[in-house]
Amino acid sequence: MTEQASPLMQNLRRSGVWFVASVLALAASSIGLSRFLETETPTVSLALDPLNVNALIGEITDDLNDTSNAPDLDALLAQAESALRFDLADARLYSLIGEIKFRQGAKDQAYEFFDQARKLSKTEIHALQRSIGRSIETADLSGAVGEIDILLRRWPDQFPAIAEGLPTILSNPDGYHAVMAAIRAAAPWRANLFAALGKTPDGLDFANRLLLDLTGSDAPPISSEVSAVIKGYIGQKEYERAYRLFLFSLSDQERKLGGYVFNSTFEPVRSGKPFDWQIHDQSGLEVAFSTSNGSIEGEGGATVRFLNTPVRNTALSQYIELPPGSYKISLLASARNLKLPKELFWTIRCVGLAGEIARFNIPEGTYNRQALSQTFSVGPAGCPMQWLSLETAAIAQSWRFRYVGMLEMHKLSIERLPS
Repeated sequence: MTEQASPLMQNLRRSGVWFVASVLALAASSIGLSRFLETETPTVSLALDPLNVNALIGEITDDLNDTSNAPDLDALLAQAESALRFDLADARLYSLIGEIKFRQGAKDQAYEFFDQARKLSKTEIHALQRSIGRSIETADLSGAVGEIDILLRRWPDQFPAIAEGLPTILSNPDGYHAVMAAIRAAAPWRANLFAALGKTPDGLDFANRLLLDLTGSDAPPISSEVSAVIKGYIGQKEYERAYRLFLFSLSDQERKLGGYVFNSTFEPVRSGKPFDWQIHDQSGLEVAFSTSNGSIEGEGGATVRFLNTPVRNTALSQYIELPPGSYKISLLASARNLKLPKELFWTIRCVGLAGEIARFNIPEGTYNRQALSQTFSVGPAGCPMQWLSLETAAIAQSWRFRYVGMLEMHKLSIERLPS
């Protein structure tokens, strides 16, 4: 018969169980707290749980990115290699070791680790970045574009880091054709590509060539891409090239709307391009383009409804290009109960200059198909492109100056006068 344990032994056993449970609870708590802190404070997280690989990677990464102190590369390498023994399948560790060896000058070994990281994870961000750099250095530009595509599909926010190398890639025939192939395969970064290329003169040349080569393909340019390049030319003061690209990009339907004022009858087919109408959202008014439905006298146009509030700045605008000469600007408009505490007017200004070359005011009241016009001139120099806009003369958002009523503009046109 088994001898019954003494009360002392029973208490000790109960204490032992409690101690083990407490240790396990504390360990679990430390691991949980370590996980919680691993992103913001990896050093503290690692102290709580030395086996927390995420915290270790964060700490090493912070040390490598610390520009104020030179990292102890040997110590960091020892840490990363030690962690690798416990987790042979973590691509990030291989990538970190590769980066450390790269900084130590052992580039061949570094790329072995980067390659291993990519075998484990095709989208490991740092290994991909280093691999892209190596491909560009070795003139494997087709390979570089393939890697860029992988990187940006997984990490789209990394595009700014890639943008700097794009002109180098596009200047090489292999690189250019690889970029074209990626675009035609619906690369999600193609919009960013045109926006980035539009910021420099060299980039604009490549962007324009890409647009031309994509025209008529199974992945033709879209309005936002054309607009990015047009805006780039305008930013570089290449006004003639900007306007030529706009004209080239027009569809057969859009070409019917051509003239010194594009879409002078305000058809509801806006493309968003700079030489097309731009509607500027404001809380005090509404602008809509329409056909005959709902218009004042059965004729469409641009309807501006004022909402009994102050209105300032621009409501509607577009870039225009008028050669030197004499012109007449004409407006056919209707209005209903239009009250204008400050002027409402069309103005033409030279782009890049403060001077106004034409202005005519919109009258108040109620009227039907009233014709308004004014002559003006564009000088022989200094005004290669103009800005046409509908504006108010209000300076401050004062409630004393509340705009009320409706204006419908049926047609706004500019014609050149005989010299």
